[in-house]
Amino acid sequence: MESGAYLASQLAKGFARSLHQRAAGLGFSPGQFPILLELWAEDGLTQKQLLERVDIEQATMANTLSRMARDGLIERCPHPTDKRAQLIFLTEKAKAMEAEAIDTAREADLALFKGFRAFERELMLEYIRRLINNAKAL
Repeated sequence: MESGAYLASQLAKGFARSLHQRAAGLGFSPGQFPILLELWAEDGLTQKQLLERVDIEQATMANTLSRMARDGLIERCPHPTDKRAQLIFLTEKAKAMEAEAIDTAREADLALFKGFRAFERELMLEYIRRLINNAKAL
């Protein structure tokens, strides 16, 4: 319990469990949420662009996108100028769940900070951002 990396892992698992419980009825999983966020912000990205923005492994991205297509959340279309690439678009189903999914994630986040005062939450978020920046530099 003295390892920051271990504690961060436990925190991520706790958030994923909390989000999973809340999101199951909406039709997405915690692993899909970062991709949904990126596509809600800018629909029609390539897999490579999503990889750069979400920062996960290529194989994980490919598997997640396959599940999202199977679940009716995304559609792939040929890239107009790059024959090797595909553009990834949200389906109407995924577009329709945006507000509720974001509210659900916010609820999961607030549940993790239960009992924290506002300044403690803000301070913790700042510390986490700094840790993430340090981790990216490794």
